Amino acid sequence: MVSMNWFINGEYKGAKASLLDDSSSKMWFKFPNYSFKIHHQYYQYVGSKRISKTWWRKLLFSWVIVWVLASVFIFLYMSSQATEKRKETLASMCDERARMLQDQFNISMNHIQAISILISTFHHGKSISAIDQRTFAKYAERTAFERPLTSGVAYAVRVFHSEREQFEKQQGWTIKRMDTLEQDPVHKDDYNPDLFEPSPIQEEYAPVIFAQDVVSHVVSIDMLSGKEDSKNVLRARKSGKGVLTAPFRLLKTNRLGVILTFAVYKRGLPSNATPNERIQATDGYLGGVFDIESLVEKLLQQLASKQTILVNVLDTTNQSYPISMYGSNASDDGLEHVSHLNFGDPFRKHEMRCRFKQKPPYPWLAITTSIGILMIALLVGHIFSATVNRIAKVEDDCHKMMKLKKQAEAAGVAKSQFLATVSHEIRTPMNGVLGMLHMLMDTDLDVTQLDYVRTAQASGKALVTLINEVLDQAKIESGKLELEEVRFDLRAVLDDVLSLFSGKVQDKGVELAVYISDQVPEVLTGDPGRFRQIIINLMGNSIKFTEKGHILVTVHLVEEVIGSIEGKTESSSKNTLSGFPVAERRQSWKGFRTFSLEGSMHPFSDSINLIVSVEDTGEGIPLEAQSGVFTPFMQVDPSIFRTHGGTGIGLSISKCLVNLMKGEIGFVSIPKIGSTFTFTAVFTSSSSSSKKNKSQQINIYSNSVSSQFDGMRALVMDPRPVRAKVAKYHIQRLGIDVKIVCKWEQGLFFIRKGSINMVLIEQEVWDKGLNGSAHFFDNLDKMNRGTPPKVFLLSNSISSSRANTTTTGVRNLTVVPKPLRASMLAASLQQAMGDGNKGNPCNGELPRAPLQNLLIGRNILIVDDNNVNLKVAAGALKKYGADVVTAARGIKAIELLTPPHQFDACFMDIQMPEIDGFEATRRIREIEKNINNHIHFGEVSVEAYNNVSNWHVAILAMTADVIQATHEECLRCGMDGYISAHDMPMASKYRTAPAPTLLRDTIINSDSFARKHMLHCRSVHQKPFDIFFCWQSPSSKN
Repeated sequence: MVSMNWFINGEYKGAKASLLDDSSSKMWFKFPNYSFKIHHQYYQYVGSKRISKTWWRKLLFSWVIVWVLASVFIFLYMSSQATEKRKETLASMCDERARMLQDQFNISMNHIQAISILISTFHHGKSISAIDQRTFAKYAERTAFERPLTSGVAYAVRVFHSEREQFEKQQGWTIKRMDTLEQDPVHKDDYNPDLFEPSPIQEEYAPVIFAQDVVSHVVSIDMLSGKEDSKNVLRARKSGKGVLTAPFRLLKTNRLGVILTFAVYKRGLPSNATPNERIQATDGYLGGVFDIESLVEKLLQQLASKQTILVNVLDTTNQSYPISMYGSNASDDGLEHVSHLNFGDPFRKHEMRCRFKQKPPYPWLAITTSIGILMIALLVGHIFSATVNRIAKVEDDCHKMMKLKKQAEAAGVAKSQFLATVSHEIRTPMNGVLGMLHMLMDTDLDVTQLDYVRTAQASGKALVTLINEVLDQAKIESGKLELEEVRFDLRAVLDDVLSLFSGKVQDKGVELAVYISDQVPEVLTGDPGRFRQIIINLMGNSIKFTEKGHILVTVHLVEEVIGSIEGKTESSSKNTLSGFPVAERRQSWKGFRTFSLEGSMHPFSDSINLIVSVEDTGEGIPLEAQSGVFTPFMQVDPSIFRTHGGTGIGLSISKCLVNLMKGEIGFVSIPKIGSTFTFTAVFTSSSSSSKKNKSQQINIYSNSVSSQFDGMRALVMDPRPVRAKVAKYHIQRLGIDVKIVCKWEQGLFFIRKGSINMVLIEQEVWDKGLNGSAHFFDNLDKMNRGTPPKVFLLSNSISSSRANTTTTGVRNLTVVPKPLRASMLAASLQQAMGDGNKGNPCNGELPRAPLQNLLIGRNILIVDDNNVNLKVAAGALKKYGADVVTAARGIKAIELLTPPHQFDACFMDIQMPEIDGFEATRRIREIEKNINNHIHFGEVSVEAYNNVSNWHVAILAMTADVIQATHEECLRCGMDGYISAHDMPMASKYRTAPAPTLLRDTIINSDSFARKHMLHCRSVHQKPFDIFFCWQSPSSKN
């Protein structure tokens, strides 16, 4: 808790204590691990005019003083940091140079030691030396690159005084002394070894016999006659290691240098020999000359930053009087870094001292930073001072904003409530109107009356559609549109849509067809209602603007399309459903992310990515209007509304639904040619076991009739590949093997070749070849192969097909109306093959009689406070043979559903006076739970409750709300599912749909609590009167 009360402590606290009494206004800010509570009254207190100006001046002056001191501190701190960084840089550069010099020196030292071993082996180890001055000089010159820091090498042999005369005769020169040169150095141009004095008599000598050409002037000079060289030689032979001289002026060059000396021993000297043994075994001395100044200069030239710092190399063996070996003492910077050098001689010590050449730059970063912080602090003080004077006004604005926020939240709640209320209040009377109209259609009406009823029904449907679209748009704008996750049969959904539009396309003479790829699973998990709504919107627009040609809906997996995307589609009119040219569908999905590398393809997930195209040969969309196609309430032209009607929000809603399904939508349209709309949608696949169970519940009728045609063979006669493929798709759904031919002669050939049970002829083939058809039927009659195949005519117009077949005299020809769908096709085949009920199936409906007994013997309770809804719902269920009991209050439903009772299911309205449907369901579930517990623990007899040990009646909510929260509340209070109230009355109109059968199965399986966990899969697009039920496992109820 961070409080601002400290700000007003002291002499002002008592004087202003009354201002701190109000602790009601506090604001909380919550973070992941902390909660900060800022006292709101602080702003009121500080911003109050009662605060004296003197106090504010003192506070502001203190603020300035504090930040001036802080700026000075920051400047000093950053300057020290810059100095430390400069020191670190100098140390790094100095250590790098010292390391390089030391490494190079070690390399040279190792090679000099290797030469000493060479001399010991080939000079002293041989009876006749294999090395002379010329050989040594040439070898040393050729291997000089291996000793980058040496100026030259020379070898001095050990000669005793007794051997001197013989040695000098052998060498041809006299041993010279060195000490006079050390005392009186000469210039290199005046140097002449012949002028040197002979070495004085001493116990032993060390004259140079071999030398590299660059130092050949030292040949014949006695190394033991020099002061530094003598010490160096004696230490080298005694220690057995390389030793260094102190820096001195080299002969001839007069430059500062050092000599590294190694003793050359007789062969066979043990490694642990004593110093005396080493002295006795010494044969000579090998020295390497190092010109320190030139060598260090060469090394520094290898570094790009050699000009940045000054380097000094010193011999610090005598700490009081260090000897400078390289460098200058001139420097403008006081910083210095010392790096120690180790050249392998423990007796001598060396250092490298480094300094920067230039003075340190001004600490501009520290200066600008400290000044910038000071300026910011002053600005903050100024802003804070000005802000405090406005706190009171800001506080008033804050209170007003909070009030407006509450009003906006209340408006949002009111909007949602208004949406639910409008949905319920408008749909409730429409439910009664449409329900009664459908019940009226089942009575005996003459032609005029039936026409009036159908006109009223069509107007009611248009009104409901308009209401649904407006409510959907309102939900989209408020962000409350949600999708369901239920399993459904995609093919059954599209068959439903075909049934919905079959009358319109037959009246227009336009061909309507659906094709679904075999790779698309039978059962998907998603929102079938919203998917159906998208298809209806796109197909409805196509039918509205298409006067000739066709409308084709195709469904594929995205993977299929991607796999064939490189192929080219034939633009010929022969490759379309009706022969009319169409807009290239590939252009409609151009730009989809799914088809790009960035697209989200999940090959290892259970998602099913569908791509759906709706192709038509209508008027097309003008180019200037195509950019606003998905804009709400957008019409291409005002005359469109007068001619075709519509609100112009169908495509906008469809785009929002596609986005919710994680898909994309696009289109291509060519004026006077047609349009193609394509969208993708992501669903979830079901397991194979659940898929089988699901398909039995969703499409029981299709599965039952398909088994009747197993093993049969059909012949389709159609010259257009696309249209023939569509016909083959629908026929194969019934389990029939299909063969496609283009001409009459090919058809006769296949009929003669094998057993064909049925022949389906396209209307176009029939109209163009009447003579061929007569020849075809004559040949059929002449065939003596048992029962001739049944012949069917696939036609878009039923009346013209019947007239055509009648005029041609064909009696055994059955007309199958388009659009093709499984239920209608099965009914036509059953009737023609003699397996179906009598009657004309050409209207696409199954005989009604079997459905009237689906719910016979089942007791269903309907609870609703609206008498019209009770009549409509009761009438709809009684058509299927159910025994219906109605109740107008929730308390009455509790009484009727208290065990024991005889009800199999209950439809419960959720909006009722006194006790609503939610509370009534909770009480019923509580009663059932208590009775089940009493039976389980043996407190009551199961016989007293009709031998039912686990009571759980199926309760389905009847609601007209469109809010998802209402549906979730249905499940939370214990209901088994929900159904839109307006869906109930017209369930009977789908003669081909499995709704009554599924309702019966739902009630049958509701006898056991463990088997009865169901959810209702409603059509969310709110198209009236469609009922779907689907199974869910008990674990998925929540």
